[in-house]
Amino acid sequence: MDLQENMILLNQSVPNKTAAIRLAGKLLVDAGCVEPEYVDAMIARDQDVSTYMGNFIAIPHGTDEGKKHIKKTGISVVQIPMGVDFSEDAATDNTVTVVFGIAGLNNEHLDILSQIALYCSNIDNVAKLADAQSPKEIIDLLKEVEN
Repeated sequence: MDLQENMILLNQSVPNKTAAIRLAGKLLVDAGCVEPEYVDAMIARDQDVSTYMGNFIAIPHGTDEGKKHIKKTGISVVQIPMGVDFSEDAATDNTVTVVFGIAGLNNEHLDILSQIALYCSNIDNVAKLADAQSPKEIIDLLKEVEN
């Protein structure tokens, strides 16, 4: 998992899940991983099938149609300490504190998805990510995934 400090935003506050996905997508665009149209594909994917994964994380990524807008594999991280609601209805509480934006060439996103899901299956790991004070700290935490 090749994480770059410029692909990580800390202490963000967003009004809703669409804004959170746009923020994660903008990092991918700014890093040259995807064309701007990919961000719309990320939002479309979440509308079709929620990208909320449990344990306070969401992993938005594009639709199959959106794959044509990927230039290179990339991952972005947006930390939202106060949380943002990824629920589909008022009866459900799907609060997210860490959003991983993913773009993968040649299905590389599947490996990234599984690595993140495995790491974040431990709620203590998610808490560490949500409390991280620097992009380097997040990179160091996620390096544990590969070991």
